[in-house]
Amino acid sequence: MSPYVKRIESDEHLPESADVVIVGGGIVGVSAAYVLARQGHSVALVEKGHIACEQSSRNWGWCRQQNRDARELPISSVAMRMWDGFMADLPDDVGFRRCGLFYATDNEKQMAEWAAWQPYGLANGVDTRLLSAAEIAQHIPEGPRKWIGGISSPNDGKAEPALAGPAIALGARAHGATIHQQCAARSLDIANGRVVGVHTERGLIRANAVLCAAGAWASRFLRPHGISFPQAGVRQTALRTRPTVDVGACLYAPDFAMTRRLDGSYTMAISGKATIDITPQGIRYAREFLPQFRRRLKNVRLAVGPSFVSGPESLFAQLRDDETIFERTRVLDPAPQQWLVRRILANVAATFPELAGVEIEGAWGALVDCSPDAVPVISKVEQVAGLVLAAGASGHGFGMGPGIGALAADLLVDNEPCVDPTPFRLSRLVDGSPLDIGGL
Repeated sequence: MSPYVKRIESDEHLPESADVVIVGGGIVGVSAAYVLARQGHSVALVEKGHIACEQSSRNWGWCRQQNRDARELPISSVAMRMWDGFMADLPDDVGFRRCGLFYATDNEKQMAEWAAWQPYGLANGVDTRLLSAAEIAQHIPEGPRKWIGGISSPNDGKAEPALAGPAIALGARAHGATIHQQCAARSLDIANGRVVGVHTERGLIRANAVLCAAGAWASRFLRPHGISFPQAGVRQTALRTRPTVDVGACLYAPDFAMTRRLDGSYTMAISGKATIDITPQGIRYAREFLPQFRRRLKNVRLAVGPSFVSGPESLFAQLRDDETIFERTRVLDPAPQQWLVRRILANVAATFPELAGVEIEGAWGALVDCSPDAVPVISKVEQVAGLVLAAGASGHGFGMGPGIGALAADLLVDNEPCVDPTPFRLSRLVDGSPLDIGGL
């Protein structure tokens, strides 16, 4: 099943032209639209399904600086300020709350990594606190596991994946952006090495700047234009309970993660537990991803599944340049992995017996788009002037999404970048540069 997302209306008429066209209505795309529209640029956002219908509504909802990779921390700082700003500026609630995050572990190596990160976090303005075993047990009971410690950040928090994307999109519209759902982008219009528009299923929109924020579809969208973007999809599963007893807001343990939603329900998952489908696109980029997958092999399963024959990585998508492929799958909605649903529930109940037998509202699958070093690409594309790519957030995209969108907006209109874009350049993935795989 797809998780619930608040629906918004589309603008009736597709514009003939805009300063910027944004391809993709996830958290990154709507945030970029909001930033650009507030600056007075005309923006048209096109989405093949509906706003936030894919990964932007299928995540935990965490908005954090705690335990960020060093390359991501500056942009996560921008994002946290923007989340605060959305709460102040938007008429619709994005659900952002600085409720604090609590992490517990029984693993000495993980605890050492957190302890090593703490001085770096403190030096960069993160209120990060190491917790003893007794202190973290006040928030996450030990159950069958015996904690050796934990870490928390009281200024981190959560937002509502069901609300945030639509609310930001409406904010962008209030400043003049137009939103076009059920309107797939089919291809770029390029002349003399520069983008001059986007062909959609409803017609051409002329523009001198385009943002590709197409999530798991980004590599397939760019490939017909001779642009290589190494990208792999990782299948994950989450579930949502019905409203239940409150045991904490945002909790992480080695075998579960929980986020309390505004209605008193919980989103539950397991960090890192995922399935990598063997797909034609995956085979294409196997060499680039081998170091990361080898490092994380204990947490993933390899499988041949429906991704081989449908979706952005499928055989059909790789071998044919049929531009209608994007509207053939309005919403990428992988089935949840039931074995993982059962394990999530068992792990949570072992720590919180009061949640044993909790009623389940539903479970869903997600395809998390990853880069070879698990760090997003937010970059001008050298081969095509006026084109910017923002994708490959590797499971970190929702909380950082506003910051990613803000940096992409700066690159599109040649503003001073809000953070140094060098770590996020596309070229690092294709020019043979040694890659430092993101940690934590």
